Amino acid sequence: MRFIDTLPLYSLVLICLTLGLAPFVPEPHVWEKLKMLVAGDLTRPIDIFDFAFHGLPWVLLAIKLSRISRHGAG
Repeated sequence: MRFIDTLPLYSLVLICLTLGLAPFVPEPHVWEKLKMLVAGDLTRPIDIFDFAFHGLPWVLLAIKLSRISRHGAG
């Protein structure tokens, strides 16, 4: 967890807004893959990789925010 503590919060937010939401049109990949997951259609390896690739920034941001809320900004 030391790695996540060293990541600047603004960097994670920027990565989420760019890579995490790319491509923006017609809809963000992560949103498309979440809908596929709920529908049970997330079966192809490329879709699973795409979901992991675009979802990882959001997971890291959630972990970072959780650690900040528990232990403070320091």
